[in-house]
Amino acid sequence: MKKLAFIILLLITKTVGFSQVSLEEKKVVRACLNYLEGFYEGDTAKLEQSLQPNLYKFGFMKNRDDKDYRQVPNMTYEAALDFAKNVKEKKNFAKADAPKIVEVLDIANTIAAAKVTAWWGIDYVLLSKKDTVWMIEQVLWEGPLQKNHITQ
Repeated sequence: MKKLAFIILLLITKTVGFSQVSLEEKKVVRACLNYLEGFYEGDTAKLEQSLQPNLYKFGFMKNRDDKDYRQVPNMTYEAALDFAKNVKEKKNFAKADAPKIVEVLDIANTIAAAKVTAWWGIDYVLLSKKDTVWMIEQVLWEGPLQKNHITQ
């Protein structure tokens, strides 16, 4: 009887643990989707919900003339909001079939990492947890998106 009670308690503990991980993973995915949708839709409110004011986003873009990549200037929080405003003002929205893929790579107690695939390329996103909210701190990206990079 004690063995059975122990097994049931163990199963309950594991189930609760998995649901906690699942909830945190959903929160990380939501932060990353707010990031993508903020840029795709020109929605500054979504960006404000997911980006830390000290955001540091930088990346590499392939030159049009050759196959070399070059580092492009970093994007600050303010520049991200300005970019989204510009998308909305010019109605330069992402195409309906633009990739919007989020892969959670790891979640710890207060930090997480995710890979985001967007129309512009691949972003590796580092997040931190403030109270119960996951926020994006840093982004390292590379573009343009190559078809063989899309994973699901």
